[in-house]
Amino acid sequence: MKYTSNIQAFSNSPDDLESLYQSARQANEEAEFRSDLQEVSGKSPENILLSAWNARFTHMPLLKAKRTTNWLLAVILGLVTGAILFSISGPSLTIKNGVPYIVLLWAPIATIPTLIFLAAVSKRNYLYTGLTALALIALSIYSLLMIPGVPGMRSNDYLILMLFLLPLLCWIGLGVAVLKFKSSTSNRFAFMIKSIEVMITAGIYLIAGVAFGMITIAMFAALNVTLSDVLMRLAVSVGFGLIPIMAVATMYDPLQQPEAQDFSQGLSKFIFTMMRLLLPLTLIVLVIYLFAIPFNFMAPFQNRNLLIVYNVMQFAIIGLLIGATPLKLDDLSEKLQTWLRRGILAVAILALLVSLYAFSAVVYRTVGEFLTLNRLTIIGWNIINIAILFMLIYTQFVQKNPAWNERLQNIFSKATTVYLVWSVFLTLALPLIFR
Repeated sequence: MKYTSNIQAFSNSPDDLESLYQSARQANEEAEFRSDLQEVSGKSPENILLSAWNARFTHMPLLKAKRTTNWLLAVILGLVTGAILFSISGPSLTIKNGVPYIVLLWAPIATIPTLIFLAAVSKRNYLYTGLTALALIALSIYSLLMIPGVPGMRSNDYLILMLFLLPLLCWIGLGVAVLKFKSSTSNRFAFMIKSIEVMITAGIYLIAGVAFGMITIAMFAALNVTLSDVLMRLAVSVGFGLIPIMAVATMYDPLQQPEAQDFSQGLSKFIFTMMRLLLPLTLIVLVIYLFAIPFNFMAPFQNRNLLIVYNVMQFAIIGLLIGATPLKLDDLSEKLQTWLRRGILAVAILALLVSLYAFSAVVYRTVGEFLTLNRLTIIGWNIINIAILFMLIYTQFVQKNPAWNERLQNIFSKATTVYLVWSVFLTLALPLIFR
């Protein structure tokens, strides 16, 4: 939305609009300019100049510049990250009940160098990068201070929660630094898809690193040489320092907006295919589960661990729906579009029914007993995820425009803001509420 206001101002000035376009190209923001112009043109269909530009872009595919990756900077920052992780990985450096600092702080420590890498390569978004890094540092310090300081809280509850919340906040922070707060729906959704790719790439790097490490240990063991604990910690720390930033450098081009990234081949195509293949399997599992619920109806009302499983299921389903949603419909046949839309809707409807069932169980336990940190957390996430599923279904049946995939993208994009607000609330407010 960076160019929206200028496009509106120059909507009757061909020279100014052409100059604005050339400036966007020089700043490697042509994709964002195109997206903003299409949005403005859609709201002013009577404007001949904007319609002409729309036609121009329709018949002029976005040319992808040859990508060059600054591997040296990525390796240097990865090694620095590894050194920091190693410095807090000592066996005596623990928070509470023997939990090492590195277990809690690995995500922000790995995220901040990644933020620096993205800003340095793209040569933009310095302000948002700095503010995001400061926010992550502040939230990390706050959580460290609160973990041992709340005697009224059940042991380790807040610590366990922060093991999940800090990585989530780091991911959202990366999005804020790259996209800022006023970003288009297509850019936000493309960032989510690229995030899935980066996570899978990081997993592949991790598997390769573990395999290499095991082979190395076995080779030295064959010579009766045992590597010291310090050396092992150093190797693991450096590995975990390198993996996140190398995954980002591999899959993401900082010079391009998320929607201008390459989604047409390689891992991108594999992820889209895999997610769509998982849709019918997930649908079958949900149908069987719904039929099985009456035979053990009270299980989640009596077992708190099941409620956690349901909460994880909600996130997994939403992640699956995000991965299965197409960026563009042009790449799919009309028949495949129809069945894909039906599959996404069917999974969303069944997931909503299971989520409402789980939500009634946690409310029942809360009303019958008392509100705890975990119950408040689960209730909040349940409400958010149920609302996402409901709106996803509602917009598909009620709204007619834009295309069905864009309606899904819009819901998922707006959900990131709600995730951010609730995550920050849980981090800051829970230690104060449950004193």
